[in-house]
Amino acid sequence: MVSLPKSFAIASALALLVPATAVAQFQTRAYAPENLRTLSQNDQVRVISQEYSEQSRGRRIPDDQLRFYLDQVNRSNWNFSQIKSDIARSLTGNGGVGPGPGPGTQAIRCESQGNRTQTCPTPWQGQSRLVRQLSSNDCRRGYSWDSRNGQVWVNHGCRGEFARFASNYSVTCSSHGSRPTTCAWDRNQGMPYLQQQLSNSPCMQGRNWGYNARQGLWVSGGCRARFGAQ
Repeated sequence: MVSLPKSFAIASALALLVPATAVAQFQTRAYAPENLRTLSQNDQVRVISQEYSEQSRGRRIPDDQLRFYLDQVNRSNWNFSQIKSDIARSLTGNGGVGPGPGPGTQAIRCESQGNRTQTCPTPWQGQSRLVRQLSSNDCRRGYSWDSRNGQVWVNHGCRGEFARFASNYSVTCSSHGSRPTTCAWDRNQGMPYLQQQLSNSPCMQGRNWGYNARQGLWVSGGCRARFGAQ
């Protein structure tokens, strides 16, 4: 009788220990080439849907998100790694911070699931802007999204990425002779922050400068400074 090679015998024994379900899962795991355009549309749908299911532990990919990925593959030449990375970002939780649409840009993702309102915190305090719409439902400011200090909210099925609204708006406010002074501030620009101190006297928020919607921007105690919009 011819004996089996030792390595083959070990491999055969290990194979008997692997559950059939694990083998089935391995065989059905999503696979795709980096260039998804080499696949038919049905196969594109299959691998993208399966990748989303695997990362989300069995959830079904939203229809508008699937359409978005198909458009990116066939119009913007997204590869499979980009799809996988974007899925991972979308599943980190609404408002998870991720890379923005441009170099050095920080953006957050906020998603209205089932047309419900979702509020997402932002790492900045000023106004936000929509930088990328991810949903087929329209993201229209004042209707399906808006921002307030430190937050973005979405509803009506709007899903998008939002970044800080950069503003060149600034106001110089001076306290002469240590007297209190109130300066006009456009509340639509967001909250002011101390951009540049111009006085010898230190400007300390809450002590000799501050802002509220009723009183506006104020300084006292000899504070003189330029204030920018957050």
